[in-house]
Amino acid sequence: MHKSIFSLIILTLFVVSCKKEQDPFQISKHHIGSLTDSTQVKDLEFVFSKDSVVKFISGDEFTGNNSDVKIFEKGGKKLLSLTPRQSLDSTSVIESVQIFDPRFKTDKNITTLSTFKDITNNYKISRIDNLINSIVISVNDINAAFTIDKKELPANLRFDMNLNIESAHIPDDAKVKYFFLNWSKL
Repeated sequence: MHKSIFSLIILTLFVVSCKKEQDPFQISKHHIGSLTDSTQVKDLEFVFSKDSVVKFISGDEFTGNNSDVKIFEKGGKKLLSLTPRQSLDSTSVIESVQIFDPRFKTDKNITTLSTFKDITNNYKISRIDNLINSIVISVNDINAAFTIDKKELPANLRFDMNLNIESAHIPDDAKVKYFFLNWSKL
């Protein structure tokens, strides 16, 4: 009897000690730290209990439907900007996340400090969109979009929005300007 109780205690201690804690800066296809693609706006205070959650509530015709939620560290450093799928709905899930802090990283160590070469060495590029002042590199493997300023491109590629930009046109050392996770397609 004593052996079975002792074995049960040892097994319990082993299971409790093996529980892996979620890295608060880890990015995957369906989560960023403890934030998941099914987290509701009303739960953000709990998910980011150690940080400051700032909700912008629109209600005037000049602000439109902007209901982004900003996440700041207690010291004031901006971490994330979250866009709910439905404005002014506390039960809405998050549609997209803009990442500002370079501590957030994918399982392949892609951050806001990464370059185009880092992205292409680790992920398959799904699409490249040519916008006015930037290009957007989509990576469906992780539902991510990386924005690169056109200033990072050769001069002959910066001004023609009709140009079909391909991976070969983008310099390896082109820096990521913005980094988004898009959960709207789920």
